[in-house]
Amino acid sequence: MSDTSTLTQLTADIAAAFVSNNRVAVGEIGGLIGSVHDALSKLGGESAPAEPEYVPAVTARKSLADPTRIISMIDGKPYSSLKRHLSSHGLTPEQYRQRYALPPTYPMVAPAYSELRKTLAKKLGLGRKPKAVEAAPAEVTAPAPAAKRTRKPRAVAAEAAATPAIEAPVAPKSTRKPRAKKAD
Repeated sequence: MSDTSTLTQLTADIAAAFVSNNRVAVGEIGGLIGSVHDALSKLGGESAPAEPEYVPAVTARKSLADPTRIISMIDGKPYSSLKRHLSSHGLTPEQYRQRYALPPTYPMVAPAYSELRKTLAKKLGLGRKPKAVEAAPAEVTAPAPAAKRTRKPRAVAAEAAATPAIEAPVAPKSTRKPRAKKAD
């Protein structure tokens, strides 16, 4: 079956369905068939929808003009960092750079903000290795032999057993009144 016969068949089916469900004058049927055929032939020519062309709101040079902010090419608004803004639009930094033909070195954070975070990190001491404490060479000595345990003399053990143990103080009873019972 060729494309023209398929196109003709589809045109006939669509026109018949339209005429059966709608009131159409006899003189308009030819125009209806022609318009359906034209619409179907235009649809057959397109294989895939073209990717939309994204026009940046500002130029790349203007987006980096202010050192405290980066201007988004999506909406033209200034941001300190584009990461959250891009994720709200469903983009990654790589996709953003690709969409607007930006170089891989295009920053996602404003230079002043990056410098501020850098000085703060240095002030807190982040990124530094801990200072090595010079350990004095310890003298190697053999551990002293453990003293032999000896049992207590029987007299001392008997005296300890005869002494009454001190009891812990007992907490006073609560002064709260008991709950009243419910009447059935």
